[in-house]
Amino acid sequence: MPGRDAGIRDGTALDAAVAALAAARSVTVLCHVQPDADTVGSGLALALAVHRRGVPVRVSFAEPAELPASLRTLPGTEHLVPPAEVPDEVDLLIVVDCGARSRLGALADRLRGARSTLVIDHHRANDGFGTVDLIDESAASTTELITRLLDAWEVPIDAAIAHCLFAGLVTDTGSFRWARPGSHALAERLLATGIDGTEITRVLLDTHPFAWLPMLSKVLSTAVVVPSAAGVGLVYALVRAADTHEVGPEEVESVIDVIRTTTEAGIAAVFKEARGHNDRWTVSLRSRDSAPGTADGIDVAAVASGFGGGGHRFAAGYTTYGSVESVVRALVTALG
Repeated sequence: MPGRDAGIRDGTALDAAVAALAAARSVTVLCHVQPDADTVGSGLALALAVHRRGVPVRVSFAEPAELPASLRTLPGTEHLVPPAEVPDEVDLLIVVDCGARSRLGALADRLRGARSTLVIDHHRANDGFGTVDLIDESAASTTELITRLLDAWEVPIDAAIAHCLFAGLVTDTGSFRWARPGSHALAERLLATGIDGTEITRVLLDTHPFAWLPMLSKVLSTAVVVPSAAGVGLVYALVRAADTHEVGPEEVESVIDVIRTTTEAGIAAVFKEARGHNDRWTVSLRSRDSAPGTADGIDVAAVASGFGGGGHRFAAGYTTYGSVESVVRALVTALG
């Protein structure tokens, strides 16, 4: 793969990204594993724009095998293909909302066959692994960066593209609870295209199958508070694989948003046991933007990076191995 040409920190990435798109004769867009609305919304918005320019485009993610149910109403899903249908070689490979190559899973090998690679992301831990890196950690979502890119490329943002962009914005801001300067202005612009923001938000954030309730009940029964952790307190809970057979990944991921509401803890963690691998755990971390004894909350991305993971200051994660006792102990020890 060619060396890195530009990053947003030197002010040239937007022009370089537009040039790459304009020159591309075939495009593949890759989302991260266990995709959420920001990565899929970014990928599909780009696919809709590229397709309208008459360029062949495919969008894919390595796992799971199916798109989460809440994301199936996003426009542009006709451009989604299974991993086996992602070509080994392509003119331009675009990676969206992916902080590291490892987050591409089995599709990481497609980087080698790309004539040029464009990485678009808002994760602070992303050091850039593309020919062009459009990375801005101040952005509330990757779809915000896609909006800037489409504007620079002079692509009109119609209702279909706006739907995809709004999906990433509303989820990554937690229904604007973690909005940043410009978030509401962008939302107003997208809503002005005629999309139904209320319904999009309901489908993405407020809809679960009944099986989610008994699963949540079992998970909440495992919750523990460690008052001394990091000086602000830690609350954690366990999601056992045996309790997740009737729910999808998005129901499992939603647990952290319940756990994090605990008043007595400035940090929340959910340990999720992998199906078929009872010694492998994915860990979701959240912290509040302010907590007793801290100026601006605990940086959980720094905590996650110590375990080989990453993310944002207030939302991060990692994968670890061992018994439940050992992985919990390791996190508590790291927090001090």
